[in-house]
Amino acid sequence: MSTTIDISDLILKHRDRAVVDGLSLTIASGEILVVTGPSGCGKSTLLRAVAGLRPLDGGTVTADGAAIVGTSRDRAMVFQDDALHPWRTVRKNILLALQLRGVPRARRSAEADRWIAEIGLDGFGDHLPRELSGGMRQRVQLARGLAGAPRVVLMDEPFGALDAQTRASMQQLLIRTLHAHPATVVFVTHDVDEAVLLGDRVVVLGAAGEPVRRVVDVPRPRQASPANDGARAAVIEALTAHNTLSTPQETNR
Repeated sequence: MSTTIDISDLILKHRDRAVVDGLSLTIASGEILVVTGPSGCGKSTLLRAVAGLRPLDGGTVTADGAAIVGTSRDRAMVFQDDALHPWRTVRKNILLALQLRGVPRARRSAEADRWIAEIGLDGFGDHLPRELSGGMRQRVQLARGLAGAPRVVLMDEPFGALDAQTRASMQQLLIRTLHAHPATVVFVTHDVDEAVLLGDRVVVLGAAGEPVRRVVDVPRPRQASPANDGARAAVIEALTAHNTLSTPQETNR
């Protein structure tokens, strides 16, 4: 089950300066919306506002018509830093999410094992985060976030610190997992190829306080298709028109 997010005339400030100024956007139930733009344009700030982790300086953000005024079990955050509890094993990190969701104790262990298998970490359930690679930790964080059955998943450059091969693997894992466990997703990235691969739409924010530069529809989301070449070009054009796009090598960093 997923949720529609409505953002209307949103203002978010850092100190006295607006970083998001008058943003209006509807994110459809079950949509994967990718947000990109120059550094400092308010991408992470926007995610925190939708999560209910920071107050609004103006405007409204609603989930299925209800104002977001604080955190909720229905909204999960996935960060670039895996943010796992370092003293908990893989299984116990996932079990915590199941406990908070209210899954009966008798079912938790089997459900945790199902998630471990689903993310390809059979045999690692009793490992601590420090014993895992970065990609493996991100797999655990993804499982922990989705095990709580959120209606909205907010992802802040979750694969940005991974090498290219691991990043590609995580993108495919995310696609498979969301197919099996649908949710509304807001995904922040600096990587244009990642944005066009994952998103139903890509929102290109302007610099801090500027209007949205462009909203690009992706013809064939989650597919490596020539039909998406035009969407990729449109995103790059929106970024490079203001000299904010990194070189192709830098977009993967």
